[in-house]
Amino acid sequence: MRTALTIFTVVALSALAGCNGAAEKKELFAVSFEKGQALRYRFVSSRDIDLDWGSTEGRSAGSKAEDKKFSESLEMVVSYLPVEVDPNGGFTTVKATCESVKARREPREGRRKDAVESLAGKSFTFTVDATGNIEDYSQLDELIKEAGKKAFVSDRGKRRNKEPDMIGDFIGSQRFLWDSVSSIENPFKGVSIGQSWNSKLLLPTPLPRREARDVTYTLAEIRQTEQGRLGVINSSYALSEAAPRSWPNPYGKPFQMKGRLGFFGFFGYKIADLQGQGEELFNMDAGRIEQYNQQYKLVLKALVPLAGADVQMTVKQKITMQLLGNR
Repeated sequence: MRTALTIFTVVALSALAGCNGAAEKKELFAVSFEKGQALRYRFVSSRDIDLDWGSTEGRSAGSKAEDKKFSESLEMVVSYLPVEVDPNGGFTTVKATCESVKARREPREGRRKDAVESLAGKSFTFTVDATGNIEDYSQLDELIKEAGKKAFVSDRGKRRNKEPDMIGDFIGSQRFLWDSVSSIENPFKGVSIGQSWNSKLLLPTPLPRREARDVTYTLAEIRQTEQGRLGVINSSYALSEAAPRSWPNPYGKPFQMKGRLGFFGFFGYKIADLQGQGEELFNMDAGRIEQYNQQYKLVLKALVPLAGADVQMTVKQKITMQLLGNR
């Protein structure tokens, strides 16, 4: 039963009733579940990374291509099975299972598997309400910590050495599943076409530090389809001042990052620019996301110049989610 959606519809009709019937039309967004009916989604997070070494000696235009350009990607299939559904439109308990997790890095770096791949076959349970607000992250956060431990190679003395990984991309995909809906300030009042609201999302980068992006959502239009009414939610991104402390840290104590980007951890870095946008299709009749895509360009600079040259990293990121079906 999709009782959550029914309750929201009743509230919507009440909200639309105004003096002389002149109230602005509002659209309601509610997350809905059917007990025992699992939804399967494919998540893909990929980025192209370009390092500009400037005119540093030994890093001239003739440097090896793999020292300048490389890429990494994460592809996952995750199923979400509602195991307990409140018939009164309250909380739903969902069991999420990582059916497959595959990370790639080009050119290949090292022989170890990406630590995020250890999550394949793992499950976690959480509770979510009709507005898409997740109330319990405990099992998810525990899995993230377990994956973080696998990112480290054997210690050398007191120094902890960490391999590159894409755990941050996993966090971004699972911790913010219904952010576009749950961040609506007054969900029971609905949203009108053209209306905007704000939130904060994780900013996945090649570097293992928690970063955030401010996001502005806008309800662009309502599309009528055979599968139901699709709310088209556009988004734009800007750099946030700080990430919330409540967001998980997979790695714990200080460490040294290995690989091509290890020097950024040693010299430090700052984010110089962030620009991007995205689009989400939310099935308002079924109460679920059909798909989304997010793209942004990120520019980072080393805080300490190397041999007098300013080193800059440009990241072009793409993140998608697509409904594969139910079972």
